[in-house]
Amino acid sequence: MQVVDLTTTFMGPYCTLLLAQMGADVVKVEAPAGDVLRYVGDERGTGLGPVFLNANRGKRSIALDLKRPEGRHALLRLVGRADVFVHNMRPEAVTRLRLHAEDVHAANPRTVYCVVRGFSSSGPYRDKAAYDDVIQASSGLAAVQGGPDGPTYIRTPVADKATGLMAVGAIAAALYQRERSGRGLAIEVPMLETMVAFTLLDQQGGYVFDPPRGPAGYARLNSPYRRPYRTADGHVGVMVYTDPQWRAFFELVGRPELAADPRFRTITARTLHVDELYRLLEEELRKRPTAEWLAAFDARGIAAMPVLTVPDLFSDEHLRATGMFEDVVHPSEGPLRFARFPVDFSGATPVDLRPAPRLGEHGPEILAELGYVPEEIRALGLTDGHAPDVTLRPHEDV
Repeated sequence: MQVVDLTTTFMGPYCTLLLAQMGADVVKVEAPAGDVLRYVGDERGTGLGPVFLNANRGKRSIALDLKRPEGRHALLRLVGRADVFVHNMRPEAVTRLRLHAEDVHAANPRTVYCVVRGFSSSGPYRDKAAYDDVIQASSGLAAVQGGPDGPTYIRTPVADKATGLMAVGAIAAALYQRERSGRGLAIEVPMLETMVAFTLLDQQGGYVFDPPRGPAGYARLNSPYRRPYRTADGHVGVMVYTDPQWRAFFELVGRPELAADPRFRTITARTLHVDELYRLLEEELRKRPTAEWLAAFDARGIAAMPVLTVPDLFSDEHLRATGMFEDVVHPSEGPLRFARFPVDFSGATPVDLRPAPRLGEHGPEILAELGYVPEEIRALGLTDGHAPDVTLRPHEDV
């Protein structure tokens, strides 16, 4: 499967990374200045910052100036053999470059056209710029995360990632539909609507009913006492949930009578009194070291794990045993380590991903595959595997 990828920053590149990890040949089409993410944390000035190296593995890069007729023509020739076309350009850029779904389908009616964007094109926010922070704010997620000091953001671009995952699922469904109909669908995956649905799944509360029968939210998740708990020598994440688990915990801490307490006897009652329960957890866990708690919880079927830092992950015994990390050598950046694709397909040959590309690295190779002769490749300014020496803005983000 071939994917033509005009995405930048996090959301779109995460989507196409996942497609590459599942075996797709992803051609990353960049403006001559490159994806802006290349330069985030790029201390060596190579255009290969750490997040770019992570998000763009398995892809080939070609740099094209789509404002030039020759650049747009080359893109449409790429589309002519593509199964999927993905972009996250803003509407005005799509119009200016004439890359709407009908333009792409005129070049190849079988191509699945996918746009990942900030806001649905059917609403008044359609032309607004959007990044992860803005979507966390406008989807209700930042308010849910907040506390006495006000709303706050999750410290990872969760809106970008969730929307990228949504796009992968939509693309897979559209490819299946194409096998039945012979034609590629046009897909729009908006960040705001994706994250509203994501947030409301558990946070809608009484607003599931119309009119509402109670407040929004999920008391257990929103409790100010829900946090990793301090032990005598560290922190653990623990989730006591079912009736048997709570009975086991009450016995473990020498309070078996609490199992019969009307406040804690059922999950409905415990949800109403969750702050009291979580305060109890907080008080009790301070009394013993982490290893003792983990052993006790494991023996009673209570889910619990130590709190790990990012560096801790690379030495975790389970992740090492499952081969979660793969070591590669990048031709210019040297030894690197990445998390592998976490899904296992029985009987499938593992995909050997190429390293993240230098800007325009594969341009001549890709054009030659399209039938361009050396003179035509040179006319586009692509002669040595590097982007043209032109400074232009990257393709516009969402």
